[in-house]
Amino acid sequence: MDYSTLKNLKTSEFEKAADGYRAVSDMASAAQDALEQRISVKMRKSLSGSAVDAALKQLRELAKDFHYTQVECGVLSTALNALAADLQAAKSKLDAAVADAESEKLTVETNGSVTYPEGGDKYQGKTPPGGTVNGVTDPTAKALHRQAAHIHPNPYFARALACADRITAALEEATEADEKWAPKLRKLKADDDLTVSAADWVDAKKDTGGVRDGAERYLDAIKAPPKHGDPEDNAEWWKHLSAVERDAYVSMHPASIGAMNGLPADARDEANRTVLAETRGQYEMRLAALNKSEPPEFEDVGARGDMKYSQKWLDWRDKKELLEGKIKGMQAIQGRFDRTGQGGLPEAYLLGFDPDGEGNGRVILANGNPDTADHTAIYIPGTTTDLSTIADDDGDTPSDLKRSERLWRESGRLAPGQKVSTITWLDYDAPDNVLTDAPSDTYAERGAPRLHQYLEGNRTAHTYATGDTGHTTVLGHSYGSTLIGDTAKTFVRDQTPFPADDVLVAGSPGMQAKHAADLGIDPQHMWAMEGGGLDNVVTEGGRAMGLGGGGRIPTDPGFGGKIMKSDAESHGSFWDTEAGAASLSLKNQARVITGRYGDVILEDNVILKDKAY
Repeated sequence: MDYSTLKNLKTSEFEKAADGYRAVSDMASAAQDALEQRISVKMRKSLSGSAVDAALKQLRELAKDFHYTQVECGVLSTALNALAADLQAAKSKLDAAVADAESEKLTVETNGSVTYPEGGDKYQGKTPPGGTVNGVTDPTAKALHRQAAHIHPNPYFARALACADRITAALEEATEADEKWAPKLRKLKADDDLTVSAADWVDAKKDTGGVRDGAERYLDAIKAPPKHGDPEDNAEWWKHLSAVERDAYVSMHPASIGAMNGLPADARDEANRTVLAETRGQYEMRLAALNKSEPPEFEDVGARGDMKYSQKWLDWRDKKELLEGKIKGMQAIQGRFDRTGQGGLPEAYLLGFDPDGEGNGRVILANGNPDTADHTAIYIPGTTTDLSTIADDDGDTPSDLKRSERLWRESGRLAPGQKVSTITWLDYDAPDNVLTDAPSDTYAERGAPRLHQYLEGNRTAHTYATGDTGHTTVLGHSYGSTLIGDTAKTFVRDQTPFPADDVLVAGSPGMQAKHAADLGIDPQHMWAMEGGGLDNVVTEGGRAMGLGGGGRIPTDPGFGGKIMKSDAESHGSFWDTEAGAASLSLKNQARVITGRYGDVILEDNVILKDKAY
């Protein structure tokens, strides 16, 4: 970078280019939304058949292209703004040095050297002559300059040296910025095909990392999120960022933004969808590489030529199954996005995603926007649930994701004209084994702080969006109810109210309390139901193993809650339907979710007469 180039540089041109890429990113995002939330939805409503299915598949691929365009253009926009910030810092230093030189009656030459006039006390009848000096940045050379300036008879010499050094330092800083950003920007180039592959998403993640590493000055100028902030702190921080600053943070820190409780659902969803796409690409490439390196399955043992499984092959198989399970979970999440509009399903929001959280993976997926919903249900699954199994249907028993969808459909039917959001919350490490892990409260104890923060964040985001808290139900299945109990205790310790209107548990092995009131939960809004068959093994097993409080579980009359009538025949059938019609268990849950308390049927066949929400 030479003097003339930096002197005449207009960093606003880079900023205008950044604005252009940001506009393209926004247009790509809008196009993706249109395809997923409007066009596909209308096609499902009005058309059917194999041709429509094929068209919908093509639209999903096109939506993927737009998503990739959105992400890469967002990275480009941030990169150009960061380049402009680096160059502007150097240019400001140059302009300041030039202005100071001119005020000192010095002349800056076209190569950046500084000419100074004659001046100082006469010696032997002559005034010390003027001259031209070049700046340096090397510490040793600068020290020599200081010594020379100290003894030079012309006072302009020292001033010229100081200005020249500043000019040289500014030019060097601009050169470093140019050399840093030129290769980074060259790398931000997509393949020349129309297919967004796993490799493309892996490359996008690398692009983000490369830009983030070079954008310190630009990002540091944006107010950083609060360290260890609570959801209210996070919401306030986000509220005071400009649209450009928000885009920069989503672009450079998608995983952090996606996990930040208190932020709007649409911001978390955008960030987490990027993390999902990039992670899926990474895992698919790992699996492809692993499949090419399968070791021999068997090895010889003993002199008789006996065979046994090779340990290398067993290790290889375990890695393969782990990757395949995680990828299956990611495909299930994408599958939910693709089903938007099917049977009236609303837009899905990915409010949390971590493929490696506690080894099992974590996901928070909402049907409908909880920030603006009149009624929100947060469903917490139990033992053996992880990213790889969250979409598994067990015979007639629906998966955890499908349970949340059924809750949305039935709740929406009971609350016409109102907005409903149902959330599958798997942001904790659920026990892996019913017999060895589930009897321990350890998993619930570890997960309680995470659920605590999420519930606070859910209420905060809703309040910021609408000015009120809406109506929220926290629903726990099996061990998920134990987690709710431990979480409620954290609010009791903090002497703060539990941030939900109703708590509902199904097939609960215990909530670590003798009474609902011990958890700070109003007994009038504590609901519990049991099923038949193996559900009794879970509930009575929890009682025996100490997950209850003094041998008491939520479906005991002494617990103080309301025991709902259930027609569930097993531990997982609380969300069953028959010929499209909801079971009594599902209907009762939806009645609580929508605040229709007067319609809830209790175990003794009593229909409640309480006022509706």
